[in-house]
Amino acid sequence: MAARREGLRILFLSHYFPPEIGAPQIRMYELAQQLARGGDSVTVLTAFPNYPTGVVQEGYRGRFSMVEHVGEVTVVRRWVYATPNEGFFKRIVNHLSFVATSLTALRKVGRVDVMFVQSPPLLIGLSTLMFSWLKRAPYVFNVSDIWPQSAVELGVLRNPLAIRLAEALERRLYRKAARVTVPTRGMHARLSGRVSPPGKVVLLTNGVDVDVYGPQAPDMDLARRLGLEGRKVFLYAGTHGLSQGLGVILDAARITNDPDILYVLAGEGADKAALVARAEREGLANVRFLPNQRKESMPSFLNLAYAAIITLKPLDVFKAALPSKMFESMAVAQPIIGSLWGEAAELIEQADCGLVAAPGDAVALQQAVAALAADPGRAREMGRNGRAHVVEHFNRAKIALRLRDLLAEAARPRDEARV
Repeated sequence: MAARREGLRILFLSHYFPPEIGAPQIRMYELAQQLARGGDSVTVLTAFPNYPTGVVQEGYRGRFSMVEHVGEVTVVRRWVYATPNEGFFKRIVNHLSFVATSLTALRKVGRVDVMFVQSPPLLIGLSTLMFSWLKRAPYVFNVSDIWPQSAVELGVLRNPLAIRLAEALERRLYRKAARVTVPTRGMHARLSGRVSPPGKVVLLTNGVDVDVYGPQAPDMDLARRLGLEGRKVFLYAGTHGLSQGLGVILDAARITNDPDILYVLAGEGADKAALVARAEREGLANVRFLPNQRKESMPSFLNLAYAAIITLKPLDVFKAALPSKMFESMAVAQPIIGSLWGEAAELIEQADCGLVAAPGDAVALQQAVAALAADPGRAREMGRNGRAHVVEHFNRAKIALRLRDLLAEAARPRDEARV
């Protein structure tokens, strides 16, 4: 990014941040670094890394607070009640604990011209409203998942009172925000009818750092260490949670006869233990589970795969979803098999970067895997198409420039900012 005439003092507020692995973590990290390199002063206020296992990572344990410098960004961390990403009540306590401890960082983060807030979790909005008022700092509210709507459709939020309270908080956050950013056209259409004025809702797509994620020769030492050598790896890399519906991959594996095909599921999440137990119970020798891979090793890890598999449950709310992991796979020139519908399916077809199966349809998924495995030339062509598409349309550097313009529009004059 080119140097700016005057840097903004920007506070990123996010429950999640690297070294955790996940879409919000990577998005916030890459955008923060891009803005800092452009001359802005960026501070990230976040929790100690524990997602999704509920175990605080090495180097961060036994502390209440911590300040570290990651690249050109200052990261302020606060204690959080760490719990696995399972069990609704415990997750709420996890979210509320960071709301409480984040407020102890009011002075540590210094003066703020504007805030960029990552949601979900929606409860981070409580911290957002307090910081915005006390710092007299406007905020841009980034909505990656329309909550509580998605929680209701997934069946994890059923209590009528809790739903009404969450919806009230959601409305207040939208009303007070300077801008509400969303990553997909479908989400933009949904929120534009609910947020006033409609122009407040802005499309800010997800993306990928195309300089970090790119095609490279497979690291055969890494392949041997992970036991992936000599197989056509169809890789799912991401959260093993309620939204993904990963059972369809096991269903497809059960009816796959090609001994060269190996389904690999890498990551952690609430459903992982049940998936592992099921694979063992059914004797699925063509399924391999791996833990989360380190952020810095992800480009090399993705380049080991023949193709990516990306799944979502067949819910209407996911018709407006564009999983961030799609862009990383496309950036390394890896073809995609999407077990999903809506905007994500349209993107795969538009970019001609993979094959689409109906979400939840194991037979269709297995047929797509078999078709791609049988045609390496077509797989390579699809991979090249995907790389070209993200470089043009989902380049994180370009997206950061757009975000910077939004933050500059929202920021208050310097003489109005509070300590």
